[in-house]
Amino acid sequence: GSTNPNGRVRISPPPSMTANRPPMPPSMAGTLDGQPPRKPLPVDTDPFGAVGDYAGSFLIKSAVELRGGYDTNPGRTTTPQGSGFWVVAPEFLAVSNWDRHALVADLRGSFTGYGNSLPPLVDGAISSAPTNIDRPDFTGHIDGRVDVTDFTHITSELRLRVATDNPGSPNIAAGLAKYPVYATFGSTVGLDQQFNRLDVAAGATFDRTVYQDSTLTDGSIASNADRAFNQYGGVGRVSYELTPGVKPFVEAEADSRFHDQYIDNSGYARNSTGGYAKGGTSFEFSRLLTGEIAVGFAERNYADPRLAQLSGLLTSSSLIWTATPLTTAKFNSTTSIDETVLPGVSGVLTHTYTFEVDHDLRRWLTAVGKFTYGTYDYQGDGRSDKTYSVEGDLIYKMTRNFWLTGTLRRDILDSNVPLASSASTVVMLGVRVQN
Repeated sequence: GSTNPNGRVRISPPPSMTANRPPMPPSMAGTLDGQPPRKPLPVDTDPFGAVGDYAGSFLIKSAVELRGGYDTNPGRTTTPQGSGFWVVAPEFLAVSNWDRHALVADLRGSFTGYGNSLPPLVDGAISSAPTNIDRPDFTGHIDGRVDVTDFTHITSELRLRVATDNPGSPNIAAGLAKYPVYATFGSTVGLDQQFNRLDVAAGATFDRTVYQDSTLTDGSIASNADRAFNQYGGVGRVSYELTPGVKPFVEAEADSRFHDQYIDNSGYARNSTGGYAKGGTSFEFSRLLTGEIAVGFAERNYADPRLAQLSGLLTSSSLIWTATPLTTAKFNSTTSIDETVLPGVSGVLTHTYTFEVDHDLRRWLTAVGKFTYGTYDYQGDGRSDKTYSVEGDLIYKMTRNFWLTGTLRRDILDSNVPLASSASTVVMLGVRVQN
């Protein structure tokens, strides 16, 4: 029991210690027989971040952004034609809070609508800009982990991507009434086995890509069935925890793509096999520098002998550097070999590099600077595109649930093909409501 000032044990606390205090239920205090102790609440490091709500054992966070602005060249054509636009962008995140096993659902997307349609003719020539350039963009994945033992885990992922070809892409045919929407959905099922510091993971993958038929400005319909394909593959990764903050790894993947139409609309057989191999390390140095970086090689071989092998250097990284308590720098890079419908072109070797700096001017006011550089090499016709994007954002966090945002961005497409280059300036204001 407690003691009084003269050192004698109290039989019960004085009334002043319990007055005006409702008793705490034993279930909340964690004093019921057989009940595990309550978990301490995590430290809240962001005074203006979304708190979320619990639904059973899941922490759920949701948000929606409403934005509006003006784009001087939304179709990314040589002759700019500006338009106002609006964006609706919802987000949903659900994270399990279990002692064993895990489940995470991360869904986010947007729909961009433009205030006016662009004419199909520019200076008397057919433009690659469609009459209606409204387009969706959605990315979602659900990740699960089953802990068979403390060292053996079954992993799985379901994923979905819904979008259109990027404005200015040569895959966008002339005379379209609107961008055709594509969807890529798939899954990965694998096994992760730990042997002390050695970690071995392997999985099987399946993805399917389908395209909506194209509607032309004259009212006719053009099939995109030749762009639909299935991809089957496998991926493996071996990593070793060299120190608590450094974990080198090697990773390899192989896959095959089978198109619904063996011969595409241009007369090429686009079934292919390919993959990549890369090596790198993940690290965490006192939470100041965290992430992963790797380099390797990727290649793809096509069924049609007229389509040359596509190969090149692979880079991938995702780094976060907490320079100061107020400043954070991020660097990301990706490499992919993408499909194309251009006659005689095997595919597109794409590299993207993004550098971003976030600085809190005040706890409630954040400035963001972002620079993105991308290269697109079209194997077969010598086309090479480079993209540059410089963006500045200002975020005013009024409360945990309501933010105001402003964006100014400059996009540049530099192509070695005549009349394919373009530039655009985007100004945008918006609100974000989150929970």
